[in-house]
Amino acid sequence: MNDDPLQSPPPRAGRAVWLAAAVAGAGLLVVYFVFFYDKGGDGNAEAAVSQLTLADIPFDGTRAYDYLKKLCEIGPRPSGSPGMAAQQKLLEEHFRKQGAHVAYQRFRGRHPRDGSAVEMANMLIHWHPESKQRVLLAAHYDTLPFPLKDPHNPGGRFVGANDNASGVALLMELGSEIGKLKCAYGIDFLMIDAEEFIFTQRDEHFLGSQHFAREYVRNPPPYRYRWAVLLDMIGDRDLQIYHERNSAWWKDSQPLLHEIWGIAARLGVREFIPRRKYEILDDHIPLHEIAKIPIIDIIDYDYAVWHTEDDTPEQCSALSLAKVGWVMKEWLQTVK
Repeated sequence: MNDDPLQSPPPRAGRAVWLAAAVAGAGLLVVYFVFFYDKGGDGNAEAAVSQLTLADIPFDGTRAYDYLKKLCEIGPRPSGSPGMAAQQKLLEEHFRKQGAHVAYQRFRGRHPRDGSAVEMANMLIHWHPESKQRVLLAAHYDTLPFPLKDPHNPGGRFVGANDNASGVALLMELGSEIGKLKCAYGIDFLMIDAEEFIFTQRDEHFLGSQHFAREYVRNPPPYRYRWAVLLDMIGDRDLQIYHERNSAWWKDSQPLLHEIWGIAARLGVREFIPRRKYEILDDHIPLHEIAKIPIIDIIDYDYAVWHTEDDTPEQCSALSLAKVGWVMKEWLQTVK
């Protein structure tokens, strides 16, 4: 066991973060302390690469990649921006054409720079809304306002191809499969706003997922989520998806983690690597700690151009989207 920080930490690694979220009406203050150390195991072993091609995979990664590019063509999509409004219009039309019910969960956030109110909205896409037991697939759909980690132009233009047009694009394509799937649960997609409406690393993250989790507790819907999966940064052309440490530690989430990695192994998608690596602060934390939903984070955290201007479609691939999409499609058909 090694309790030392990584010598060369990846983006978001090697720092301690406190996140406090008050659950109104419950008198509960939930505080998260998340540290990004590699605490042992062989998570740094070189990742295996499957020999699968797009032709081998019954999930249209090419179309998902086209969606990714279309989202990036909108430009930056931070919370409350014209780009976000354009993206919401595109997604609403897209999912309604696929037969889903689309609703918004609107709220206001505080602008970190001037304290002004910013209109924000999570988007909830319901499939088979009559089902009282449901599964949730989530992805944040806001982009960082500026590429804060860019070594040359941290005030430049950020289109967030992998972070997180990749997760959104995968769900856009997965929506075309829902009508053909035999799933034991109702299915919801959640587009989370304000995951990173930040202008410095000290600003508060995860406003949208905190709001969603608090509302799930304060105003319970007439259904419950049995399982949830967060999809974040899953389009990297050099795909490596390890067990995220919170997902592996939470006892209620462990069966889901092992089930999904087991499906990947059965399909030959070797980029799902069944070893722990990073502990990551992400939208799954509020959904688990506040809403008490068993959830895992599927994330490729080894991404060299994270939060830089170079997070563009060229850094992503249709094949990576196809592999993750196939695993999620198979999971939906077998989830218990």
